[in-house]
Amino acid sequence: MQLKTMTFHYILLLLFALPLIKTTSISPRKQAESLIKWKAGFSPSSSSPPSLLHSWSLTNLNSLCNWTAIVCTKTRTVSEIQLSGMEINGTLALFDFSLFPNLTHFNLSGNYFRGPIPSAIGNLSRLTTLDLSNNALDDNYSGFSGPIPDNIGLISGLQHIDLSRNLLEGKIPPSIGKLRDLQFLYLSYNSLYSSIPSQLGLCTNLTYLSLSSNKLNGELPLSLSNLKNLVQLHLSYNLFIGQILPSLVSNWTKLVYLYLPDNSFSGTISAEIGQLTQLQSLSLYSNKFSGEIPQSLGKLTQLHVLDLSDNDLTGEIPQSLGKLTQLHVLDLSDNDLTGEIPQSLGKLSLLQGLYLSDNHLTGEIPQSLGKLTQLQLLYLSDNHFTGEIPQSLGKLTKLQELQLSANSFTGEIPQSLGKLTQLQLLYLPDNHFTGEIPQSLGNLSHLEYLDLSANNFTGVIPRISGMLDLKLLLLSNNNLTGVIPIHLFLAVGLTGLVYLNLSSNSLSGAIPSKLHMLTELEVFNASHNHLSGEIQSALADLLTLNISSYDFSYNNLTGPFPPCSIINTFSTGTFVGYYGLWSHAGRPTECKSYSTNSKSANKNIVSVFLYSLWGFTVGAISIAALFLMFRKRSTIRPPVIKPSQNFESFEAMILQEEVKFTFAEVVKAVDDFHEKYCIGEGGFGKVYKAELQSGQVVAVKRLNTNDSNDVPAINLQSFQNEIRTLTTIRHRNVIRLYGFSTRKGCIFLLYEYLERGSLGKALYGVEGVTELGWPTRVKIVQGLACALSYLHHDCSPPIVHRDVTVNNVLLEQDFEPRLSDFGTAKLLSIDSSNWTNIVGTLGYMAPELAYIMQVTDKCDVYSFGVVALEVMMGRHPRDILESQLLESSTSMKGNADLLLKDVLDQRLEPPANELAKAVVLVMSIALGCIRTRPGLRPTMHFVSQNLSAQSLPCLPEPFGMLTINKLSALQN
Repeated sequence: MQLKTMTFHYILLLLFALPLIKTTSISPRKQAESLIKWKAGFSPSSSSPPSLLHSWSLTNLNSLCNWTAIVCTKTRTVSEIQLSGMEINGTLALFDFSLFPNLTHFNLSGNYFRGPIPSAIGNLSRLTTLDLSNNALDDNYSGFSGPIPDNIGLISGLQHIDLSRNLLEGKIPPSIGKLRDLQFLYLSYNSLYSSIPSQLGLCTNLTYLSLSSNKLNGELPLSLSNLKNLVQLHLSYNLFIGQILPSLVSNWTKLVYLYLPDNSFSGTISAEIGQLTQLQSLSLYSNKFSGEIPQSLGKLTQLHVLDLSDNDLTGEIPQSLGKLTQLHVLDLSDNDLTGEIPQSLGKLSLLQGLYLSDNHLTGEIPQSLGKLTQLQLLYLSDNHFTGEIPQSLGKLTKLQELQLSANSFTGEIPQSLGKLTQLQLLYLPDNHFTGEIPQSLGNLSHLEYLDLSANNFTGVIPRISGMLDLKLLLLSNNNLTGVIPIHLFLAVGLTGLVYLNLSSNSLSGAIPSKLHMLTELEVFNASHNHLSGEIQSALADLLTLNISSYDFSYNNLTGPFPPCSIINTFSTGTFVGYYGLWSHAGRPTECKSYSTNSKSANKNIVSVFLYSLWGFTVGAISIAALFLMFRKRSTIRPPVIKPSQNFESFEAMILQEEVKFTFAEVVKAVDDFHEKYCIGEGGFGKVYKAELQSGQVVAVKRLNTNDSNDVPAINLQSFQNEIRTLTTIRHRNVIRLYGFSTRKGCIFLLYEYLERGSLGKALYGVEGVTELGWPTRVKIVQGLACALSYLHHDCSPPIVHRDVTVNNVLLEQDFEPRLSDFGTAKLLSIDSSNWTNIVGTLGYMAPELAYIMQVTDKCDVYSFGVVALEVMMGRHPRDILESQLLESSTSMKGNADLLLKDVLDQRLEPPANELAKAVVLVMSIALGCIRTRPGLRPTMHFVSQNLSAQSLPCLPEPFGMLTINKLSALQN
């Protein structure tokens, strides 16, 4: 009996000792051999492992603890593997988890790892930090995929998990609930679906939880109320439904940041939210919350940002919001709020942005708003406000944007608005303003956008040529008289105008002969006035400009009818309503577009009506699109360094490590930036071609910060940090930014140089026929999609390009596309609170910019769709964009019945077989990208994946029978 007992004890002791025996049997040499085997599986296309991991070799087996990215325990076994940001292209298939029982930190973030996360990861029993984030950097190497292994719940000591920005699918494994030490859980930017497991509520030490940008759905489990240590909760951009129950909210008393936007949460906003007294940011926008705004929000005295926009909230704005004295941004726009603006909002002395547009608010603007001396953005459009603009608004000397459109304001514009010298946008259309346009507006020297249309202004157009930065001037649909003042076109006047609309007034006299001075003018409308004079003198100046749209129909212009060469240069509507003009000409029969028979004339009238209808809609959207501004500025900008302050002494050069040249060599190569080396000039400066002695060629963009109004005062430290981020970008379809330097009051950005030039140049040149066949065009669209997907979904923080056009896509020798100028606009405005240079190109900008005034990734999706269509059609898809904007117009719907084969570039033979499938896929996805509503557009991640799919979907009909309407339906 005693022998049996001893035997049992020996067996029991042996069982307990097995793990120890296993651990001690693992030698550093075995681990080294295993890591070398794993490294051997890395793709040879990755450039970094051979150089950065050269120490991982068979000749160096005995120095494991000195290897790059390896940290060891005291027993000389591996405790940390830190491979972050090394551009490694590999998988975990050859990694032997069983050989690394002492591993505490496993970091593979910022690489090109792909494939599944093996269930064997559960063997890393001592792991505290697991970071596999940011591996979907390139759509060829698409990041970790498949489900999150359930075995992750076996690693009981895990404190930090980051699997964000990959392609993980499936559900969040319930086993995560076993990780009781877990503090950080980041699963955002994946494709996870189903609901949040209730077991997550067992992780009571969680402080940071981010599940944003997935496909998670269902209601929030009540068990999440156990997460009493939460500091940040990010659930935005999912499909969650249901109410935020009081029992959930009341326990999250340590929350500082609560982000729930872009879901389908419903019900009322619980009054218990007032218990979260540590909150600094509360974002609930773009949901389906209803009911009144709770008075208890007034208890959140630490709030910096309160965004409840785009919901179904009703009732009045609570007076208690006046207690939020730390508030910088208050956004209640796009709801169904009623009543007046409470006087208490005048106590929010730190407020920088107040957004109340798109509600049913009434009454007058309270005088107390004049106390908000830090206010920069005031949006009150699309309400039912009455009365006059209070003189007190003239005290808001930091105001940059004032939007009061589509209300019932009356009276005259107060002279005090002329004191708002920082104002860049004044938007007052669709009201009942009367009197003359005040001369004091000429003091607004920084104003770029002025819209006073659709009011009852009288008198003459005042002398407002002090607005030297003005790009858009809309005075249409008023009762203005007199002539078009010549000072608008003088060299010292408004020569930077891009959009000028004086239509539907009572202006008289001749069209000024100085139109050629408006070198930047793209749209000019002086129709429906009483202008006189000969038509040809007016046309002479217009033909010298690169104007995309002009209209001076329905005036009293006379003189001989223009020749056909001029007629065919202008749109049909330009020549409507000139009775004196028709009497002087028999309308030459060779001008086919102006047939004399009555049926054709009637057809012309109908065409002009529809064209004008389109022009009004597109014009309105284009106008507002020019107002590209950030509608929501939720952070305080740091102090800026003026160019005159310490700029000359600031010499900086931040270059990628592999770059072997110096900035001095660049300066020498372009002969100190002699004009003969200039190869282009854009909105942000000149570009030079520098051929270095080594044979390398680089492109240099020169930004002058001393004498150019296009460049703001820049916080150089922030600019430097931003450059550091952009120089880390590695993608085959994004142009390389080598770095920057400052010298003599200028900033120089250094890029790689591509000899073939832009896609626009190739598409509309000889190459468009000889070399840009269907396979090449499909390849270009695929590459551009990959680039944008990378910038949107794989960069941290995400980068929105903001100006995707055929001219900002460069081509390598093999026509591989490279997206360029991907950060210039963002760089120049990152720390400038008073600069709003136009960002974007007309014809490529998304229509929602007319009402949200904010650039988002869906704006890039729209621009991508335009470029993709342009590449396939061989011309700008203007007609298709119009059709999208005017869905109610029967004539535009008729365009949707166009055959695909007739829409494609007619210079090429129609595609056939597999190539036809590829072209159809590109066209159908592009049509989905240009949908008017941003929420209906796909993400660039979805676009890139589908365009790069190995198997192409079958055609729904024979190629020759496919219509645009049919292709649009394929993406629904």
